[in-house]
Amino acid sequence: MSNKSGFELRTDILGMAQGLLEGNRDQQIGQFYSVHEDDRRGQKAPVIEINTNDVIKVARELYEFVNEK
Repeated sequence: MSNKSGFELRTDILGMAQGLLEGNRDQQIGQFYSVHEDDRRGQKAPVIEINTNDVIKVARELYEFVNEK
């Protein structure tokens, strides 16, 4: 068992948050492409941006869960 510093824990949680957002984005894009092309009728694939604020917001939610007693 290793003891991680607060910095290392926050870095891990940021990575988890980013991974979660990327997974959600991939699922939404996958749903778009799972619909038959004729049913999309000229619709373009969604562009889902992930920015720093989104990652930090999700990281804070994860961190709150970790700190629950």
